[in-house]
This record gives sequence, structure tokens and C-alpha cells, in this order.
Amino acid sequence: MIERNDSKQKDSSGQTLTTRQGHPVSNNQNQRTVGSRGPATLENYHFLEKISHFDRERIPERVVHARGAGAHGSFEAYGKVGDESIGQYTRARLFQTGGKETPVFVRFSTVIHSGHSPETLRDPRGFAVKFYTEDGNWDLVGNNLKVFFIRDAIKFPDVIHSLKPDPVTNRQDGGRIFDFISNTPESVHMLTFLFSPWGIPANYRQMQGSGVNTYKWVNGKGEGTLVKYHWEPMQGVKNLTQPEAEQIQAKNINHSTQDLFDAIERGDFPQWELRVQIMADGEHPELDFDPLDDTKIWPEDQFPMMPVGMMTLNRNPENYFAEVEQAAFGTGVLVDGLDFSDDKMLVGRTFSYSDTQRYRVGPNYLQLPINSPRASVATNQRDGQMAYQVDSVPGQNPHVNYEPSSMNGPAEAPRVLPDHSPHIEGRLQRATIERTNDFKQAGEQYRAFEPWERDDLINNLVENISAATGEVQARMVELFTQCDADYGRRVAEGLKAVHQEQQKMVGKREPQMV
Repeated sequence: MIERNDSKQKDSSGQTLTTRQGHPVSNNQNQRTVGSRGPATLENYHFLEKISHFDRERIPERVVHARGAGAHGSFEAYGKVGDESIGQYTRARLFQTGGKETPVFVRFSTVIHSGHSPETLRDPRGFAVKFYTEDGNWDLVGNNLKVFFIRDAIKFPDVIHSLKPDPVTNRQDGGRIFDFISNTPESVHMLTFLFSPWGIPANYRQMQGSGVNTYKWVNGKGEGTLVKYHWEPMQGVKNLTQPEAEQIQAKNINHSTQDLFDAIERGDFPQWELRVQIMADGEHPELDFDPLDDTKIWPEDQFPMMPVGMMTLNRNPENYFAEVEQAAFGTGVLVDGLDFSDDKMLVGRTFSYSDTQRYRVGPNYLQLPINSPRASVATNQRDGQMAYQVDSVPGQNPHVNYEPSSMNGPAEAPRVLPDHSPHIEGRLQRATIERTNDFKQAGEQYRAFEPWERDDLINNLVENISAATGEVQARMVELFTQCDADYGRRVAEGLKAVHQEQQKMVGKREPQMV
């Protein structure tokens, strides 16, 4: 008989190992077998539960924003917007009182690449903040750059498909990417940012954030104001050139995740100031762009950045999967005083984001601790996969899962303040907005770059566009030229130099006549 050393049944903390059913495990080293060599028997319940759960440890990764890192913290409101009372613009309670703190969880991410890709790759970065407010959760979901590739959500699957690996070769291909971009002029502004050093932030702590879309603030009278959100890092902004990124990638593909975790661990808590731009609700015909177009930036000289609060991240996750991988955000998660604009991308994202979480994590993803609000929850939604509690409050009649009811079920909240009810009128149609102006801001951004940023932008574009066909290359040069003549000229000269070098290499490989 083989004797076990009972002293090994407990770890140093004295906690007994159990199954998920709570059964103590006395032998976690061996399956139950016929004799010491086997065969194993089918009633190996502990083994079967252990291995079947292991088989299911991974959930589908996000189609976009798969690679991520996160941290807990708090948001402290200033109680005003700039030097003005914030109440004249929004009645959202988390903003009203100076010094008021709201717990937050932030998930940073890359957008296009897979869950275990290097964090040095050129890619937009996600910047998603979950505010656990007294009125329920508010998710501010954005990116590090202030603009996006497209202005209508119907094109979102297409732009992502073009940026993802080829369905045949399973490799990302500059020819595919620029084939799409060259036929989508509205993308050139985002492209100008992405292929400059701004396309590779040095780390998450020194990265800006932006809500990208246009939202609305609603005040106590039900009046709406257009608003854009921006996060400014108090650590300063730092980006990488392509050679700098490659040096880091050669040694560490997790550098941004490590940087964030280590900084918080040593007590160097990163901070971001939340700043907003506000604009009267309307079409603003005086502007040469539509304020709802997310391929555009609102000029700061006309719509200044005004601070409304400070966010501090001060606690690392205790479990990456439970808190970062299963964290679920949605652009439609708003609280009273915050509302939607008619931004076509925002409307599309509002369905897509939450629908993704129902697919990835399950219909009850909001019952997970990382996603559940700190406010009371009482719904009539029931059941579904992985339901482990009923959304009810003490005293609620458990027999009632419908509304209206006179049997002490959940009732509608009283309407204290007026709804925001803008007047909307027009023909239903499929049409592009009238003021596209795809090239002006891209050209302004090109000219605003430092010389070294322009150099890095041109080098990166030339290297990637050279993989495209001659027709695509010509279209891209034409787009850049419409942005800025020097922009187009430098890309054209770079592509010509690459072509000449390729011709030389072909000539060296051809057999010589004797």
C-alpha cells in the first residue's frame, strides 16, 4: 500500500484543495485506474471536471481590441466645466460636486491584432473607462486617436476585414489595406495619424484617450449640448518611431502591460485629466465639416478643451481573466444627463459593442463582478446561460417578473426631470453627409507634425504601400497630394525609389548572357 503524506494536503495557508463542487481533493496527482498502469476508468469525476473545464478556459477573443491590459481607480469631479457651472450643460450627478469620487475600471487595448500580439505593433489603441456611478454604470469607450477610419458604421466590417489577415494566406497585407483605403478617402486623416509615431504609443500611461464620437450632455431642462471627451495623461505624451518599436519588440512583446502593472505596483499611480469640448446642438453650417463626423477633429481654437475631472489608477487586477478579459464595455451604457447624438458611427457601435459581449461572455455578462453596477439592480430579465442571481432587490415579490404589476414587482422610476426630446424631420434615405471635406484636416495634421514625425510617417507609408498594386499606389499618392502637395510628392518619391531598388534586384537575379 502506498501511503500519502497528509501534511501535503494543505498549502502553507492551511486551505484545503477542493473541486468546484466543494469536495476535498485528497489526490490531485493521479487518475483512478485499474492497477497502477491503467486503464483509467470513466468515473474519474474529479479528473473529468478538471480537464473539461480546462478545455473551456478560453472564450472567443474580441474581434477587435483583443489584446488588453487594465486597472482599477477612481474619478474625481471638479464640479465645473472650465470656469463655468457644469449644471448648465449636464445634470449627470457624477460631475456636479467638486471632489466627488466615482470608482472606475479602465481597459487599454490594441485594436486589430490578436490577443497575444506584440504591443509594439502599429495599431490604434483602445481606451475604455467604466464608471460605477450611483445611477448605474457609464462606459466611455474610445481610442487613443481623436478620429477614426470611417464615418458610417455600415463600413465597419469592411475596414476591419481589410486590416485583418488575408483569409487565404493568413497574413496582414499592405496591398489589401491600401486597396480599401485608396477607395475610401475619408480614411486619409486617420491614416496620417496611424502611420506617424502616434500610431505606436510608447506605453499606456503616456497615451491620450478620446471618445472619438460626438455625444450629448443634457441639463435639468432637457436641453442638449454636443460634447466630445478627451483624456490627457498627466505623465506626458510619448510615442515611438518604427525603429524604436522594433528594438523594444525584440526583447519584450508585453512592454505596455508590464509598464502599467509595475507603475501601479510601486505606487506610481498614473493620472489622466478628463477634458471636454462642447458645441451648441445643431448642424453648424458655418463649419466646413459636419460636427458629427468622427473622421474630423473639432478645432481647439473654436472649441477649447475644458477640464471636468481627474482619473487616477491605483489598483491592479487580482485576476487578469476575470477582470480584464471579461470586462465588457458598450457605447450605449449611459446615465441620466448623458445622451446620444446622431453620429452614424455611434449608433452602430451602440448595438455592436454590447452584442459582442453577449456572444463572447454570455447573456448574463452584466452579472459578473467586473461588469455589475454598484447601484441597485431590479429587472425582469431572467435565466439564460450562466445566470447565478436574480436581478431583484430585498422586498421584491419573487413571483413577479413582469411590469406593470400590482403585486409588489419593480415599477417604473418617477420622471423628475424632462427628457431630451430633439425635433427630427427628414426623408429616410441612404446618403453621405454633405460636408465630407476629407483632405483639409489631414493636410493640416501633416504640416503640424515635427520634421522627425513627418519623416517617420513617410517611411512607414512607403514601406507598406509598396506591397500594393501600381494602381493602388497611384490612388494613394493622389489622396495624399490632395491633403498637401509635399505629402504626396514625398510618398511618390519614396515609392519610386523602392521600385527602382526592386528592379535592380530583379536584374541581379536574371542569368547573364555569355
